[in-house]
Amino acid sequence: MNNKWKSVIVASLSLSISIVYFQLPAVSDYVLTMRGDAVPVVNSVDPLLEEIRMRAKELDTPAQNAKIDPVWKTIPGYNGIKVNVEASYEKMKETGQYDEKKLIYTQIKPTIHLEDLNPAPIYKAHQDKPVVSFLVNVAWGNEYLQQMLSVLKKHEVKATFFLEGKWTKNNQDMAKMIVEGGHEIGNHSYSHPNMKNLGPEATINELKKTNEIIEAVTGKKVRWFAPPSGSYSDSTVQIADQLQMGTIMWSVDTIDWQKPTPPVLIQRVMSKIHPGAFVLMHPTEASSKSLETLIVEIKKRNLRIVTVTESLKEERILHERVEKNE
Repeated sequence: MNNKWKSVIVASLSLSISIVYFQLPAVSDYVLTMRGDAVPVVNSVDPLLEEIRMRAKELDTPAQNAKIDPVWKTIPGYNGIKVNVEASYEKMKETGQYDEKKLIYTQIKPTIHLEDLNPAPIYKAHQDKPVVSFLVNVAWGNEYLQQMLSVLKKHEVKATFFLEGKWTKNNQDMAKMIVEGGHEIGNHSYSHPNMKNLGPEATINELKKTNEIIEAVTGKKVRWFAPPSGSYSDSTVQIADQLQMGTIMWSVDTIDWQKPTPPVLIQRVMSKIHPGAFVLMHPTEASSKSLETLIVEIKKRNLRIVTVTESLKEERILHERVEKNE
């Protein structure tokens, strides 16, 4: 083959290689880049999805284990939360706008629960839970009890009533009325003694006898015990635990037995109210006349009024949540 034909073949091959070379996207982009020409970049990430992911990092909260505090004794656990990014995105993508109220959460359970702790009194619910519980100790005050029940019904509020055993035996219709109102029932001893001074046998008798009467009259099993006047010993708490009851104290006291005027009682309570508060009261004139205002003012602070059992649950109160717990 002469040199002329060799030159033609080489030129043809070079042309073919160049055409293929520049038709390959990756190569052509590289060449264009090397030449300094701009290559448009397609952003495939949805800005809404990215914002949800970013907010999730700020909002995700770890669970808090139940513990024994040196001051407040038993503190219940509290669920953590994790934003379900995909579910939240699906809920928002129709409008394309981020809306915190449409976030969906998964609740994460703690690893240590109330039942895992050694017996100790409970003075309040978890400090991050936006709830308040009314504890109504009943051993007298029948003349004010009906009014208090009416106010609670009007505002759709459930309280925890701790009933003395002797009172329950002598006022069975009123005890049933409390239960029919949807309220929770607790044990307040049988004869209102100073529990701190009682021996184990007398303590067991006080608690068991009351539980038996309450169950016979109302059909309700008792979960909580409130010692009269807040007096107890370690033995009291341990015996209550053996009878499958937690010992309940309080963090806010109406001191209604001193017969304060309603304004004094209301100011006393509202100046100390806090998330997780247990508010102690009795069926007295002062509490019966103050109850409605207390309910209204507490709700204004975005606190829910619930029973002791509800307040001690680990579940968070959220505007939206996924039912699944992990």
